[in-house]
Formats: sequence, C-alpha cells, structure tokens
Amino acid sequence: MAQDSPGLPAAPAPAAARAQCPYCGVGCGLELKPPDNLAPVPGEAAPDGQWTARGDRHHPSSLGQVCVKGATVGETLHHNRLTTPLWRACTDQPFTPISWERAFSLLVQRIQATLATRGPQALAIYGSGQMLCEDYYLANKLLKGFLGSNNFDSNSRLCMSSAVAGYQRSLGSDGPPCCYDDLDLADLVLLIGTNTAECHPVLFQRLLKRKRKQPDGLRLVVVDPRATATSDAADLHLAIRPGSDLALLCGLGHLLLERGGVGHAFVAAHTEGFDELETLWRAWDCERAAAVCGIAAADLRQLAEWWLGAAGVLSLWSMGVNQSREGTATVAGICNLHLASGQIGKPGAGPFSLTGQPNAMGGREVGGLAQLLPGYRAVADPEHRAELERQWGLGPGSIAPQPGLAAWQQIEAMECGELDLWWVAATNPLVSLPSLDRVRAAVARCPLVVLSEPYAGTETEAVAHLVLPAAQWSEKDGVMVNSERRVTLCCAFRQPPGEARPDWAIFAELGRRLGFTEQFSYGSAAEVYTEFVALTAGRVCDSSGLSHALLAEHGPQQWPFPAGTAPGGGQARLYGGVESFPGAPPGHRFPSPSGKARLWADPPLGLAEPPDDSYPLVLTVGRVLGHWHTMTRTGHVARVSKAYPEPLLEVHPEDAARAALADGVLARVCSRRGAITAKVQISERIRAGTVFLPMHWGAAQGELACEANKLMHELGCPISRQPELKGAAVTLAPVS
Repeated sequence: MAQDSPGLPAAPAPAAARAQCPYCGVGCGLELKPPDNLAPVPGEAAPDGQWTARGDRHHPSSLGQVCVKGATVGETLHHNRLTTPLWRACTDQPFTPISWERAFSLLVQRIQATLATRGPQALAIYGSGQMLCEDYYLANKLLKGFLGSNNFDSNSRLCMSSAVAGYQRSLGSDGPPCCYDDLDLADLVLLIGTNTAECHPVLFQRLLKRKRKQPDGLRLVVVDPRATATSDAADLHLAIRPGSDLALLCGLGHLLLERGGVGHAFVAAHTEGFDELETLWRAWDCERAAAVCGIAAADLRQLAEWWLGAAGVLSLWSMGVNQSREGTATVAGICNLHLASGQIGKPGAGPFSLTGQPNAMGGREVGGLAQLLPGYRAVADPEHRAELERQWGLGPGSIAPQPGLAAWQQIEAMECGELDLWWVAATNPLVSLPSLDRVRAAVARCPLVVLSEPYAGTETEAVAHLVLPAAQWSEKDGVMVNSERRVTLCCAFRQPPGEARPDWAIFAELGRRLGFTEQFSYGSAAEVYTEFVALTAGRVCDSSGLSHALLAEHGPQQWPFPAGTAPGGGQARLYGGVESFPGAPPGHRFPSPSGKARLWADPPLGLAEPPDDSYPLVLTVGRVLGHWHTMTRTGHVARVSKAYPEPLLEVHPEDAARAALADGVLARVCSRRGAITAKVQISERIRAGTVFLPMHWGAAQGELACEANKLMHELGCPISRQPELKGAAVTLAPVS
C-alpha cells in the first residue's frame, strides 16, 4: 500500500487486506484491518498504527480459524524494526549506518574477490521458510545458477528435510499426498512426533471439533514421551521412549502381517521391496517392540486393531519424527504402513507431513535446500541441471554437479576457514541451530557474515558484519505454500519502514551489479513468480497455471495446477489414480522410475546420543503455543508474554527427587556441549528419564535467556542431514 508524500491530500484509509498467516505451516488465512489513523495528515509524515488480525472465513485451509499468534500478528509489524543498512568491519565494533550503495559495493567486492581467489564454494546462503517463493527463487537462481555454488540451504534442514527425503525415497517425489479435508474423513488419526495442539493449533481444533460431533466416528492416537494438550484429547496415548518411534512402527507392521492387514494385491501392483520389509517386520514382534518403546504390549495391539478396522487411516507427523538420527527412516516407516495396507491416495488416508514454517513447502518447490533445484529437481541429476541451464540462459556445466553444503556443513566449513561469505536471510540460526557455542566459534572465523533481517537485536545480528533491513510479510507481494500444497498470494498492505527492501529485490539488484543485468531485470514479484512457475510444468509440483493475477482474483489454489486448469481445479490428493501426477505415463501411480513406491527395511537404531551413567537423562526440546521460533516477533506481544513469561524445565518427580530438585528452583542442565540454568516444573506429564525445555528463549532474552539448543548435538540423519534436535543426553543438579 503506497502512502502519500507530505503536503499532498490525505489518501483514504485502505480496505482490509487478506493474506496467509506468517507463522506455522498450517497456512491459515488472515483478514487484516488497518488502524484508524493510517491516512496521513497533510504536511506530516504518515503514521503507522497497529493493524488488527482475524481469521479469514474465505480461506479454504482454515475457514476463519486462527490461533493466538495469528490473532496478534498485527502487534509485531512495526516494533523494533531495522530501517537502514548497518556495517562494521569487526564484530567487537559498533554498527555504523551506511547507504544501500555502500552495502552493495561491499557485497560485490567480496563476491568478486572470492570467485577470483577461492571459487564459488566459498560462498553460502542460509535461508528460511519465512521467505516468500519469490525471495527463495531469486536467491537460488543467483547462487546456484549464476555464481556456480549450490551452497544454498535453509532452516527447513532443521525442520522438514527428513520428510522431503522420506517422501522422495518412498513415493518417488517430495510432496504431501493428503489434504486438510482428510481430517474430516479419517476413521483413525495417528499423531506421531507432533504436539499438534500447540504447534499446528488450527488443525488440531478441526480434529477436536469433529470428535465432539462424532465421538464414535474418529479415534485419535498420540505417540509422544510427554503428555500434552494433544494427548489429552487422545483415545490412546503411547508415551514411548525418545528415539523409539521406528521400533514402534516395526511392531505395528508385525501385527499387520500377523492379522492379515497387508493388502497383497496393492503391494504387488504398486510397490517394490516388500520381501525385505516383511523380514524386518517379522523380527519385531509386539513384545519386543513394546519393550524397546517402554509401553504396554496391549496398547500396541490396540493401535493395530484400530488400524485394521479403519476405512481411512491418516498419519500426521512433524519435528518429533524429522529431527532424528533416523528421521528419513522413520518417515519411510510411516509410508511403509500406509503402502502395505493400501491406506494412501484415497479420502481420509495417507502419510501427511505437517510443515513447520509458513513457506517451507514453497521453499522445497523452488529448490530451497542444498541438494535441490526448482521444480522438485535434483542437483545431482544431469538432465535436471541441463533443463535449468537452458531456462536460465546458462552455458552447459554452469550449475555445479555436487549438492551444496547443508546447514551444519556450512558451520563446519566456517570452522575450517573455507567460507568467505555466509549470508543469513529471514532466520535466526544463533538460537535454532544445535551446539550453539560451537556455532559462534565457527561463525567468528568467517570474513563476511551478512544478515537480511526485519528486526533489530537478534542473536544472529551479534555475529554479523553487514545487516540489511528486509521488508517482511505485509510489506511485499509474494506467494506462500502451506502443508496441504495450498498456494496463497500475500499482497503488501503497508509500506516497509525506512529503507527496508524485499529480499527478492535485494538479490535481483545484486545480480544486476554482478553483471547479470538482463537475467535479473524484474519489475515486480509477479514477474519473478511467473518465471518460477513456468519451470514447474510437467513436474509433480506443477504450478504452471498459477499467477499473481489468478490468485488475486480467485483466491488460494492447490497444486498440481497445470496450465489450463480452471480456478478451484487443483488436485487435492496425490497418487490416487493411475495418472496421479502431471505427465504420468499410463499405469504409473508413483513418480519413480518403475512407477512403483518403494518399501524400505531400515532397522531401528535409537538415539544418536543415548543416556548413560554420566548423562542419565534425555533432553528433548520443542515449542509452546504462544511463541514462534526465536521470539523476534512474539517476544514483544504483551498478551503472549503474559501467558508464557519464562521457559520451564519439565521434570518427572522421580528424576527431580534423584537430583534433589524442588518445584520452582533453578536447575543446572549439563550436556557434553555445555550447561545452562532453567526453572524446574515438576510434572508427571513427562516420561521418567526425559526432561523438556522450550527452544524459544535465546541469548537476546537477557535474564530470561535459556539456550536449550546450546545443549543439543549436531549428529543427525545421514540421508536428510537433519540434526537430532529431539534428544541429547543430559544431567541435572541444583544451582547452589
């Protein structure tokens, strides 16, 4: 929304704006009402009052529902904003405001010098699922295409990369095959590794609403070491040991075999690898699986009985599955069960990954991980690289053939002095990465750390040399995609503060200054999006029929949405028919070389860092309902801060007694990587042997700082390279 210049007649106050919520991956629709004083007084600078938000009843993903974060997002738009580029040569110096001209000059000099002396592998960007598709796309086009470095990764590596790898291995491609309407149709919903009530609250309320209306028509099973608001509503809560999810799934598979729950005709026609899987499942009888998980065998049998009796089974998961040493294997374990029992590609059924961030789904489509290229293409595939080189006007071999550095590999590269530039955009890794002391030491070795960020004073700003003020959601046009593949256009409805610019415009300007004038001459975000969706034609994530104009006129749409699709005609579910993805040859159900899904026989391994005599407890971390990631937004909302004033360490009474801890005292929590203090909350709602901390309170929170991820290790899934942020061995002691 443009504002009038001083001295001109006042513009009329704008109408309400519509957009997707910028918090979690549910992707709720918001209706935002402007403040009454938005129209400027002639001769004075335009004020920026507080926008208010409510649920958009016209958005098909949320139907007017909204959580406390979305309801208060208007309070976060103008607080503590960065308004001009900042520079310092050394991090022990104060920042000095500089011009954009000077900022681009610093970037161009560093990039050109690095390319000349060390090559493109010394450049890296770390992005975020809070970037819009247009931001994501141009960052990838510039770095992977025109600078020759595949070192673009994002915080989706910490969030959903195991789901990406699991879908690719099992189904032939990334892309959740389900939709939110399946919540209304499933007979059994398995919630594993997800505290849905707090992390995806609007979806959980949809389940609760249905359960109240149809108490006998829906069964909920929750798998979580903690009792939470999610498990409170469950028909069955399986409080398994941390790291035993895959063992549970193998035990469930054994029971399906034993009780005739395998659809052999479907398996023979549409899958491969069943013989190896059957051998694995046979070895995991109910008693063995229950013993490893630390649950009653009768409860596992109950789950199997309900699975066998359900017409539609829907499995939902999130970080508790993905953030694991065996994250990809556990995703495959979920897919195995759905494929073996034929619970996929039909209403009310399927393996459904719940995305953590508002546009992590869109980021996967535009190539926002180090092994990806736009349109669900792979860096390692020579045909995929050649397709992008032709589309971008690059010479053959311009795109490097090796996947780039994933998130933790970027940290290791800085440790070794191998990166000259690390550019962080729209995220705060100095709270969200594991082993934070090691991260700080590594980043200190990088000659130029750049941060594109809307908010001042973040933990990552403390290690940066160059800070670029970024326009955020609400101040730029662009597209986001939610967990059910629903594409929403978010239009700018307010001016960026000061000199803040959209990320896509920053990358485009840098591309032009590096000499790629024609290839980065975009007049709008709509032009960027048009170029991107053309690259998806014929791919599983085909969005070639979408545009800003269509989304503005007809509202959110679901992909696949090939060119020529009528508004509202996107595909709700994948893999439901013989031609279930764009361009599928007749008889191909899955987008794999054989046209079949793959069953994987990955043996359960457990935690990468199990407890022992020295560190006898398992620390797991997560979110609370009111806060978002590292609190750069929600930490300044009074209503949220009042409800969640401080981080609390959840400890079982038995563990508290052994450590001589009382409720409300400070405890020292130690791992092999460091120590922090936290206030104890004694609770029987967590499994003995496990303690829990929320991850939100970073070093910038002052006296309330509780850097949970300082204690977590970087070991993770060897396939997805996602760190195991859900389990680290710790010990507790009173603070003297």
